[in-house]
Amino acid sequence: MSDAVPRRMPGVAGIILAGGRNSRMGGRDKAFLQVDGETVLERTLRVLRGCFDEVLVVSNQPEKYRRFAVAVTGDELRGLGPLGGLHAGLGRIEARHAFVTACDMPFLRPEPILFLVERLRALGGENEAVVPTWDGDIEPLHAIYASHLRSRIAAAINDGARSMRDFLPLVRTAYIPQEVMEGVGGAEESFRNVNTPEEAARFSVQLAE
Repeated sequence: MSDAVPRRMPGVAGIILAGGRNSRMGGRDKAFLQVDGETVLERTLRVLRGCFDEVLVVSNQPEKYRRFAVAVTGDELRGLGPLGGLHAGLGRIEARHAFVTACDMPFLRPEPILFLVERLRALGGENEAVVPTWDGDIEPLHAIYASHLRSRIAAAINDGARSMRDFLPLVRTAYIPQEVMEGVGGAEESFRNVNTPEEAARFSVQLAE
């Protein structure tokens, strides 16, 4: 199926959080796992570039991404995982909101992204984050965040927050139920997380050397 979307999404940027520890993947960088000869990062960039004019990678190893011709920024608040990555990414975008994802969803599709953007707009500014739920859990790395949350993240970290789950209750968050997401084309594919070699084998994702 084509990755084309009906229209671009102005006012929203795409942020990819890359360069985690990858410990469950035996140290292999998930960004460079391959599906049909294409790395997960290339696939993710292709989808996000089809959706947004502004796309950014957050990584503390920018040299890994030079060949992809994409803007890269590093964490300013180190050792905080995705929460620190979100803080860094929101500080580098011009858009008022960002769709944020990681490199553990090799089958990302544009339709669920478009749905979340439309839901954000339908809420009319009432919420600062739009987060879907799937398999009985939240998906904070397939979600939309207001760029003004950057200062709130720093304050929350100063108060002891260390994860996205610590932070989300502190802001106006709209959680989208799974039964709603199931009605969106491409959602089941998009939420296929690949974090271990066993999951990679199940979904025909090739491990990087």
